[in-house]
Amino acid sequence: MVQAVSLFVILCLFWLLLSGFFTLFLMSAGAGCALAVVLFARRMGVVDPEGHPIQVGWPVLLYWPWLLREIVKSAWDVSRIILDPALPISPTLVRFKPTQRSDLGLVIHANSITLTPGTIAIEVGPDEFLVHGLTRGGAEGVIDSDMDRRVTACEGRR
Repeated sequence: MVQAVSLFVILCLFWLLLSGFFTLFLMSAGAGCALAVVLFARRMGVVDPEGHPIQVGWPVLLYWPWLLREIVKSAWDVSRIILDPALPISPTLVRFKPTQRSDLGLVIHANSITLTPGTIAIEVGPDEFLVHGLTRGGAEGVIDSDMDRRVTACEGRR
């Protein structure tokens, strides 16, 4: 029930953000549409802690800007490697144990690795990740990384 109410509030706020108009009719239409979406989503069984993970809360709002900065830094590094005539790559596979315990935490961590240019999570499990890196430094950089600690903080564990 908490997920349904949270989803309704988020959808209403999103409607207002996109609309920009605060007339009674448009706000009522937005609330009606948001309610219809919530009812359909509940009927489909997708309003649950996995489909609407409100349990991660505020820490994820701090994680997104940090991840965006890491994506930009990695994209810059990969661009420099591509433009270098010598093409200094050293493809490397590394295995490491993530500190996350929930499925949601593992998925956030694996997706963050894959979103960062130059690395990709190949195998993901609760006991071990297999990551491919364009360079040895990039691949080894995911082991005991700041990303791992930040995702664990988002998960609710310190």
